Amino acid sequence: MRSIGVPFRVIPSRIEEIPRPGEAPLRFVRRAAREKGEEVSSRHPDAFVISADTVVVVGGRLLGKPTDRREAHRMLSLLAGREHRVHTAACLVQERRGYMDETCVTTRVRFRPLTGREIAAYTRTGECDDKAGAYAAQGAGNLLIERIAGSFTNVVGLPMTQTLAMLQRARILSVARSGSGWYELAG
Repeated sequence: MRSIGVPFRVIPSRIEEIPRPGEAPLRFVRRAAREKGEEVSSRHPDAFVISADTVVVVGGRLLGKPTDRREAHRMLSLLAGREHRVHTAACLVQERRGYMDETCVTTRVRFRPLTGREIAAYTRTGECDDKAGAYAAQGAGNLLIERIAGSFTNVVGLPMTQTLAMLQRARILSVARSGSGWYELAG
């Protein structure tokens, strides 16, 4: 957000990100993003709130955030040498106006083959903590990736092209008329 000139602050939601029994990954990620946005917006009704949720799916199995390093190691072993999909849903919510816009983006990612030693070394960095699929593409986790088809920022956790489009549809952001940035706050 900073890179496109949008001032923001992070306000964690109080929503637990738990899939319902039998809930499809896309349905879950959309619901989680929507519920996060609605919950934060209920505490800040005049603010525009951007919320997002990301999941990794490999072989039909949903991988959320690992609960510990052992689970992170299992997740990375499952992803090694295989293609998976990263689904991120993002919402723009303002409670006062009853405004909501949402998007969902899917990116295909293929990991290179990994040894158990490489996986153990990566998990020791701690970068896998609190990351869907137990890796951070924007950090050392990019060394695990062989190929990405689609949006890199989606894999990082917020699809910026689609988020920009939501901000423009809400008339929050417009192309800059002057100055050093591409975009400026509308109004």
